[in-house]
Amino acid sequence: MAALKAHTGATTSLYSPAGTATLLRSRKRRVAFPSRVRVSCSTVVIGLGGDSGCGKRTFVRRLASVLGDGAAPPRGGNPESNTLVGDTATVICLDDYHSLDRPARKARGLTALDPRANDFDLMYEQVKAIKEGRAVEKPVYNHVTGLLDAPELVRDMAERGQSLGSITASIEARKPDFDAYIDPQKQYADAVIEVLPTKLIPDEEEVGKVLRVRLIMKEDVKHFAPVYLFDEGSTINWIPCGRKLSCSYPGIRFAYGFGTYFGHEVSVLEMDGQFDRLEELLYVETHLSNLSTKFYGEATQQMLSHADFPGSNNGTGLFQTILGFKIRDLYEQIVAERDAVAADAVKA
Repeated sequence: MAALKAHTGATTSLYSPAGTATLLRSRKRRVAFPSRVRVSCSTVVIGLGGDSGCGKRTFVRRLASVLGDGAAPPRGGNPESNTLVGDTATVICLDDYHSLDRPARKARGLTALDPRANDFDLMYEQVKAIKEGRAVEKPVYNHVTGLLDAPELVRDMAERGQSLGSITASIEARKPDFDAYIDPQKQYADAVIEVLPTKLIPDEEEVGKVLRVRLIMKEDVKHFAPVYLFDEGSTINWIPCGRKLSCSYPGIRFAYGFGTYFGHEVSVLEMDGQFDRLEELLYVETHLSNLSTKFYGEATQQMLSHADFPGSNNGTGLFQTILGFKIRDLYEQIVAERDAVAADAVKA
């Protein structure tokens, strides 16, 4: 296995044709991006798939923080850009591989999710080149104009200037293509963050205000040990509210167990509800195992450091942070394994 596959919304996966590619490099090196992306020969690719607005951008920002990389938009670009560059990680937004700009898609009646509107062959060739340590010159998509900019111009804007009505209409128009091209990617993912309506509130009108989030982790994945609650292999339902964890209505419930997902054996960690006091997350963290943290309380520290990020008071932020730790650990294992193989080859 060369990388982790994830789906947020979302899903995490190794070769994800829609979403974001995060490139991790074992040797620190400044990169010129996006006109030229240059990496070392020890590149690990993390594929992150999901539809617009499901949390991919927040996820990669949490991941960059876990890596201690300080990845940020290129100097002179928009501070809210989806393009992030650092010493260890570079994030490439796969919207950059649209082969048709917004006017052309509209003229042909295609959504941005349709394979006919994207150059996945170029994406594949460039990611392959980057993994091999070769520099690439890539396109940059402009979300404001809906056009493809020259490679040296970074204008991948998060603020697209669209009204709520136009966004809603866009989501509805994209739904068939989401079902056809994006949602099926979950079956290839090693980890999936699934966002669902809460089961804590009986009133349907209030359900959307609280989220139930599931972290689905595939079993028997090399370099990836699923997180578990209390006792590995058991089925757990836990309401942690009490003196150590404040819970206003409707409360918080955690669950852990096993199942199958697209025919694969998986373990599932679930959080329903939200935190009142984020610092009290430490109580929950002490009962989670296989987090791949570097020190006691690192998950709580990361969550507090980014309390202003979307989802920081519910399971989306917690599970994004946990997956960040797992990706860091996976990356370190892969690099160590490659270094060991190289050392053995030298001895031979």
